[in-house]
Amino acid sequence: MFPAKAIIARPDGSFSLEDITVAQPQGDEVVVEMRAAGICHTDYDSLRWGKHVIIGHEGAGVVLETGPLVTSVKPGDPVILNWAVPCGRCFQCQEGNQNICENQSPVVAGNNGFNAGHPPLERTRWNGRPVERSFNLGTLSTVTLVREAAVVKMAMEIPFSSAAIVSCGVMTGYGSVVNAARVKAGSSVVVLGAGGVGLNVIQGARISEAEKIIAIDIHPGKLEMAKTFGATHTLLAEKEDKGLLRAAQTVKTMTGGRGADYCFECTAVPALGAAPLAMVRNAGTAVQVSGIEQEIVFNMELFEWDKIYINPLYGKCRPQIDFPILMNLYKKGDLMLDEMVTQTYTLEQMQQAFEDLIAGKNAKGVVLMGE
Repeated sequence: MFPAKAIIARPDGSFSLEDITVAQPQGDEVVVEMRAAGICHTDYDSLRWGKHVIIGHEGAGVVLETGPLVTSVKPGDPVILNWAVPCGRCFQCQEGNQNICENQSPVVAGNNGFNAGHPPLERTRWNGRPVERSFNLGTLSTVTLVREAAVVKMAMEIPFSSAAIVSCGVMTGYGSVVNAARVKAGSSVVVLGAGGVGLNVIQGARISEAEKIIAIDIHPGKLEMAKTFGATHTLLAEKEDKGLLRAAQTVKTMTGGRGADYCFECTAVPALGAAPLAMVRNAGTAVQVSGIEQEIVFNMELFEWDKIYINPLYGKCRPQIDFPILMNLYKKGDLMLDEMVTQTYTLEQMQQAFEDLIAGKNAKGVVLMGE
């Protein structure tokens, strides 16, 4: 057994730092000593899931021990954790859509949800009882137990704090641009929301050689940050601008009266779910990146004419393919990761980390283990 400490959410919405134990790995299981974990809004949302769960789904660490069937990593290997573990056998995996695996995705409806095809709950225990791991990972823990398919070996040296953010926010933003929308060189791109995911959409658009990248946000500070990551133009939105329709008129003026080629919604504000359609030209592409799941009303005139609206999950991530690509882009200096980590915390500072997250103070906050 591996003793560890972990942040555990409670059914009443509170959380605490607790002692847990992690079992020896069996089969294709891998025990990882976590070195860093990214913090995003999904982690904060997990406090409202109404159950005990070790939170955290972004992270990087070092392999401590492996089960007898593991072949891709060994003890001592640095790894990035991936929450969307494909089975490789279902219809969607065979179609190349590993991010929406029908058997093992923790978020796709119709499968078994958390722990489908993953180490059983009893393999991680708290107070003598099995405890669930958020997205089958629970990265806000000093040690975690995962499937081999949930880790990707880091083939180059990179700070753990920077590697930790790759496995959700960076992948979601970059992948939505490159894998899902397939932004073309010389095109115009609008990004609604310049938070952690939005900044990575901006980076993806820059790497894709978009000619005009317009960042829109209600916070001037975030717009300044957007310029650092590649925005060529910024637009300060007004809170009372319903559906950002006034901002859309400004965007049309900035794009020759036609509208942008692509627009990405990264705010997670349900009222802005239709806003990308107002920003793009006829036959343009609107991308809902932030995972809005609430019921919203669409004015169908916004679809006129020939506009495409897509809602990709996790940037259509194929972890064993995409993570090495991201690492190589980082090595070349094209993908900015170090600059995105604007604040680090300890596990004991989790409350402050959440407060800063909600206040929008960071491009990305990261918890460092053992600090």
